[in-house]
Amino acid sequence: MSSAMLFTMLLCFALTVSVAVSIGLSAIVGIQIANANMLISVKEMFNSINKFPLAAIPFFILAGNLMETGGISRRLVEFAKSIVGGVQGGLPMTCVLTCMIFAAVSGSSVATTFAVGAILIPALIKHGYPRPWATALQATSAELGVIIPPSIPMILFGVSAEVSIGELFVAGVGPGLLIGGALMLFVWLYSKYMGWGKNDGDGRLSFGKATWQASWALLMPVIVLGGIYGGIFTPTEAAAVAVFYSFIVGTVIYREIGFKDMYNILRKSVISSAVIMFIIANAGLFAFMITRAGVPAAIGAWLQEVLQSPMYFLLGINAALFIIGMFIETSAAIIVLAPILVPVAMHFGIDPIHFGMVMIVNLALGMITPPFGVNLFAACTVARISLDRIIKDLIPFIGVILACLMLISYVPEISLTLRDWIYNK
Repeated sequence: MSSAMLFTMLLCFALTVSVAVSIGLSAIVGIQIANANMLISVKEMFNSINKFPLAAIPFFILAGNLMETGGISRRLVEFAKSIVGGVQGGLPMTCVLTCMIFAAVSGSSVATTFAVGAILIPALIKHGYPRPWATALQATSAELGVIIPPSIPMILFGVSAEVSIGELFVAGVGPGLLIGGALMLFVWLYSKYMGWGKNDGDGRLSFGKATWQASWALLMPVIVLGGIYGGIFTPTEAAAVAVFYSFIVGTVIYREIGFKDMYNILRKSVISSAVIMFIIANAGLFAFMITRAGVPAAIGAWLQEVLQSPMYFLLGINAALFIIGMFIETSAAIIVLAPILVPVAMHFGIDPIHFGMVMIVNLALGMITPPFGVNLFAACTVARISLDRIIKDLIPFIGVILACLMLISYVPEISLTLRDWIYNK
């Protein structure tokens, strides 16, 4: 049964069938081979999305779209530019820093790509940066949207692996700062080497003025993250708070969201949410069928036999996840693989929260690696450029993320120090 399911899924991938449909069809094939009642498919798909923490996903997507339309993202760009925009290479550094701040609310890398890229990709091109390089930079920087909390993949991992979403959020701060800092250092050095960005400071606001203009926008991550870590509301409730706050700021304070804008905002949010939920539902059915076939137990036993130490286990898992992330959407990969791999990681003495960070950062790489990197498609759409033109410029950025991934994998303190301090572990 499991081999027939795998063959069906790979065949669908080869025929360019969407990931969600490929996973769902392979699960249906498994049900037919097992002579099980087809009602199982409806029941398991419903059970997969009938989880309260998943309600945070459409809320965070809606909050991101409200921020994009309501002028919050533009003010965050000006604020970031006032901090780092005065040096050579300051504009690409502004791109990374803005994505870090925006990620502290949106929870979605695609939302970050559209909201920030729509402002900064044209600005980078105007200041003399090559269009392919600017596009690759934006796609890579937006990856921070799923690493810096709150994060939709973290919510999915927490639900799938049955670990604390709050702890995952806290653990994501260290890796997010590491990757953001590494990207800022790289783009600064590379811009100086190439001679780009000597006029990046033109039109930059003073720090005080930019901070004042962005004060309401900057208060948003403080309220959302402060409420979560302070125990005032859950991550799911925080997503609803983010929607309410961004709506009030965009309509009442900044007055950039009108009644006519709400249709497009809600339409984009509904479509994005439906796509993710459809993937989750199909991946949940697939996970149920492979669990019933005994695949997770078999894979776990094989990994324990072949990979004899935590070091080799993490190395092997990183290599496998890197390849998987290139072809399978992040949400689907987490839902299917987390229940299989987390027990094996715990067998090797690896903290499940630490392993969650390794898995999320690695699969986030799939968002910027061809052929199915969603961030690449989003950034190319904004920049109006074909995907093949940015591959060469993308390679150094992938190298930076891989170097950070190795540090996160083998230095667990990067992820766990803050978590241990807050949760007294």
